[in-house]
Amino acid sequence: MDHALQRLHDGARMAVIRLRSLGDCVLTTPALALLKQTRPDLQVAVVVEDRFAPLFTGNRDIDRILPPNAAELLRWRADLALNLHGGTRSAQLTIASRAAIRAGFAHFRFQMAYNVSIPRAQEILGCDRTVHTAEHLASAMFYLGVPIQEIPRARLLASPTTDAPPYAVIHPLASAPDKIWPAKNFLAVAQHLDRETNLEPVFIAGTHEDLSAFNRYRCVAGASLEEIKSLLAGASLFVGNDSGPAHMAAAFGLPVVVFFGTSDPQIWHPWKTESHVLTSPNGIHNIPVADAVEAIETLGVLPPAAHLLPPIR
Repeated sequence: MDHALQRLHDGARMAVIRLRSLGDCVLTTPALALLKQTRPDLQVAVVVEDRFAPLFTGNRDIDRILPPNAAELLRWRADLALNLHGGTRSAQLTIASRAAIRAGFAHFRFQMAYNVSIPRAQEILGCDRTVHTAEHLASAMFYLGVPIQEIPRARLLASPTTDAPPYAVIHPLASAPDKIWPAKNFLAVAQHLDRETNLEPVFIAGTHEDLSAFNRYRCVAGASLEEIKSLLAGASLFVGNDSGPAHMAAAFGLPVVVFFGTSDPQIWHPWKTESHVLTSPNGIHNIPVADAVEAIETLGVLPPAAHLLPPIR
């Protein structure tokens, strides 16, 4: 089989279209690492919305970060455009690139945009199980000509927060109510961390999200992605709902405890880091606090139960 990468000359240019969102962008970085490992000569640009561009800054597998602008993409003069996003806008950008090789998954709409149609990840990987998002994205690189191999952890680059006492980052919000563990439960976990470990609970949220329920602890709301990267790079633990920050924490190799509601943990669990995924058949609101505390203990963050007993008098 004549793989697409074999048709690229030394120093060829490639555009990887990954417009958004937080978790998807983070989980694209293993695929980029595999690509650059196989073809270090390629000049690789990532096409991404400005608000998510900081997820790729400093990454040595990327030579250029481009806005989702047809003129900018055309100026890049890509030899190969790979659409990992899907949808109307990304298909239009794929065409606008005028790349000789235009690749996208076979299940994407607007197949006329592509002259390389990438099959399902299961076909590429030779399996019939549900695959993780990181595997799905990496499978595109395998189909283009990267040898099939172990998929690495996601990669984010940041300098950790300095001169700070040990802390745990807690993300208590998410995009939908059925993905949010109750606030009172997060407070119970924070109280346990505060009393039984040397970790300070630090709550994070996005712009316009309300952290007032947690204001007895340090709260960071509306910080830039660069600031959140630095905060996570220096943390000792992450606890939160299934959302983008959980994938960021996993990319830094943090121990992660994550609560799942309607999303499929097989597709979205923390990738390649020590973690515990907590679910309940009755919904995310019914995951007990005790399960979260036990998960943290198992990760080695809390002292053994025997150490919590009062001293013998």
